[in-house]
Parts: sequence; C-alpha cells; structure tokens
Amino acid sequence: MIVLPDTGYVPTDEDRTSLDDWFAEYDAHSARRKIERMADMAVFPLNLVSDDSAGNGRTAQWNREQFVATMTRVMGEGGEDIAFRSTRTPVFLSPSLAVMFSDSAMTVGGRTRQLRYADILVRRDGVWAFQTMMQSGWGDNL
Repeated sequence: MIVLPDTGYVPTDEDRTSLDDWFAEYDAHSARRKIERMADMAVFPLNLVSDDSAGNGRTAQWNREQFVATMTRVMGEGGEDIAFRSTRTPVFLSPSLAVMFSDSAMTVGGRTRQLRYADILVRRDGVWAFQTMMQSGWGDNL
C-alpha cells in the first residue's frame, strides 16, 4: 500500500518572509543589471517555459552561461536603474517548494512594461533559489 503525503502545507510567517526577502534581493540585483548575482540565485540547469511568436508552447533548459548571455542581451547594459513594482502571490507546496505568481511593472528610461510570470523556487539548506521560470513571449529566445 502506498501512503500519500499530506500536501496541504500551510506556510509559516518565516516561510513567507524568507521568500519575500529573496524576491527583494533578486529585484535589487535586476534593477542594477547585476546579471551574475541574479544567476547566483538560480539552480542550473534552469527550466524555462514560454511560448513563441507563432503561438507554440516552448520549453528549454539553460546553463548559467546561457542565462547570463540572454539576460544581458534582454536587460541591456544601460547605466540607469530599472524600477520594479510587483504584486506577488506565493503558493507553498511544502516548506522547501514554492510557486510564485507575479504581476509586475518594469520601468526603464521612462518606459513601463507590464509583466506576468511565475517562478518555481526550491529551498536548500535554508536558502531559496529559482529553478523554473514561466513567462509568455520568451519562446523565440529559447
């Protein structure tokens, strides 16, 4: 007989705070285009889920070098900071697994773009890291 685990995990205040703190740090690195520091906060190979300009779902795995090269190209190497305003909704599957749904506004050079995405994060040795990124429109880059 297989005994199924109870998967109705209710996160603690510390769980929520630790994930909020992780995203605050990640956003700070993103705002300053510190791509290498962003990469330090991931687990590689990194899974990507998106769709392409033809409307087809796409998936890929990136190593660290692919992540750094693509994010550098996408975010540019400009000198001005990028500002983020985000509303995030976490879903904790366990104390060490979470899916974060994000609605964000990214402003750079006076131009604002709306972003909606989800990340799957894992906590190892008490530290969160993102392992899967899901966002529409990246498929042509995969």
